[in-house]
Amino acid sequence: MKENKFDVIVIGSGMSGGWAAKEFTEKGMKTLVLERGRMVEHIKDYPTTNMPPWEFSFRKEPTKETREEFPIQKGVYAFNEATKDFWASDKKHPYTTPEDKPFKWLKGFQTGGKSLLWYRQSYRLSEIDFEAHEQDGHGIDWPVRYKDIAPWYDYVEDYVGVSGRKEGLKQLPDGKFLPPMDMNCVEEDLKKSIKENFDGRVMTIGRTAHLTERHLERGPCQYRNMCETGCPFNGYFSSVGVTLPAAKATGNMTFKPNSIVHSIIYDEKKGKATGVKVINAETKETTEYFARVIFLCASTLPSTQIMLNSTSEHFPNGIANSSGMLGHHLMDHFMVGMGARVEGFEDGYYDGHRPNGIYIPRYQNIDRQEEDFARGFGFQGGASRQSWNRGFDQKGFGPEFKDSLAKPGPWYIHLGGYGECLPYYDNMVSLHPDKKDEWGMPILHISCELKENEQKIMDEMVVQGKEMLEKAGYKDIYSASKDEWVFGEGIHEMGTARMGRDPKTSVLNQWNACHDVPNLFVTDGSFMTSAGCQNPSLTYMAFTARAANYAVEQMKKGIY
Repeated sequence: MKENKFDVIVIGSGMSGGWAAKEFTEKGMKTLVLERGRMVEHIKDYPTTNMPPWEFSFRKEPTKETREEFPIQKGVYAFNEATKDFWASDKKHPYTTPEDKPFKWLKGFQTGGKSLLWYRQSYRLSEIDFEAHEQDGHGIDWPVRYKDIAPWYDYVEDYVGVSGRKEGLKQLPDGKFLPPMDMNCVEEDLKKSIKENFDGRVMTIGRTAHLTERHLERGPCQYRNMCETGCPFNGYFSSVGVTLPAAKATGNMTFKPNSIVHSIIYDEKKGKATGVKVINAETKETTEYFARVIFLCASTLPSTQIMLNSTSEHFPNGIANSSGMLGHHLMDHFMVGMGARVEGFEDGYYDGHRPNGIYIPRYQNIDRQEEDFARGFGFQGGASRQSWNRGFDQKGFGPEFKDSLAKPGPWYIHLGGYGECLPYYDNMVSLHPDKKDEWGMPILHISCELKENEQKIMDEMVVQGKEMLEKAGYKDIYSASKDEWVFGEGIHEMGTARMGRDPKTSVLNQWNACHDVPNLFVTDGSFMTSAGCQNPSLTYMAFTARAANYAVEQMKKGIY
């Protein structure tokens, strides 16, 4: 049917999908955007965005019913009674893991995906990251270099609006920044101590997709720190508030929520993908849509699930999987937290609730491998004064106790090490041979673990983090156990359809197109050849914009 034919089909409407929709529609392509979750419209569908904690029965704490519905999601920093509707039900979307290899799949299935839930830290990968394989031999070589992506980082930052401070670091390229947010007095104190006591280490304010001034008719940020409830000011970047409205404004986008993509349709004679098979999430009816180009942007694990489920005589183990690499090399960023109590700043405070922290970029293995581990790590964190909720675990009652909680509590500072996971073949995701979800699709089986290199990095994080706090003179220094971290808690799963130069060892080429199926592109975290230790969302957006531009050029030449 004519109404089921488009120039482009974009699967997913989050960080990458929103960018693909914007780029294609603005370039005149009739584009179908398929979202497996419910419809969410900017402002209209942010029901708790102006609700203070005291308007919730338990001050936003999840109810018993909520905890039972979301046993995995409830453990993430952004999950509470005000944000639960932006997270996917664990009961409704099961998966399996080996008993000795737990994995926490933290997911948001709705329009905008996790772009409504991310912490908005926006960092570029560096030439060091793109050349990592040349230095240490781990994984495979990226088929691109920093110079190939730098113009697209510029392009995305110009549109998104990233605030930050230029530092001139080789390992963390500067970008096109809005004015930076300010550090508070304790953070400035730690920054000064690090500069005085540690060569080669720099502490800066986080580079974040929050507007510190009005930008393209959006924002600015109001420093409410209620971001995960949806921002009515459009003060931070999400596809719901920014890229999808831009795509809609062109008149070239058809948007279909509640559309679960079952598989990619492959034409063996043409050697191309011709469309998608879609299940209506509510009625379970099946429909097929067709297009010249297909962009998979459903996020790493769902995109891999779709590709593995897309079997044919030519691709019995999943579409574009002649290499056998699809589903392998699953990576995430791993973390260890530490902190301390800070004395001597009792007369200091801060304005508002800054939705951002500090960043200490990687400072080891920069020009050569000098440590007994490969790659490296950085630190994120921040300082604040305890508020009224410190009374939860303090003894006391009566007027004096209540009055004491109305005053600022002691200062604490927290650091969290973020480390790079190497790409291992046996860290993988596959389709479960027997179990299916309520729509008849095989559920995922996820099997991954940290290995010796990651364990060494975690040990080093604790030593180095504590040392920085000690040198600053802070008290009661503590750290979490590295055994507390579970794969998936970084919420940065990536790498299962990696880019590479050789079709025998990778799924995608330098343009994010499948080696085996040239009109099928994958631009969510699946494409990552290596992880770096930086938050990856800015990289996903830059690669998506670049891939869409390339696809349009090929379409105009009649290649697709």
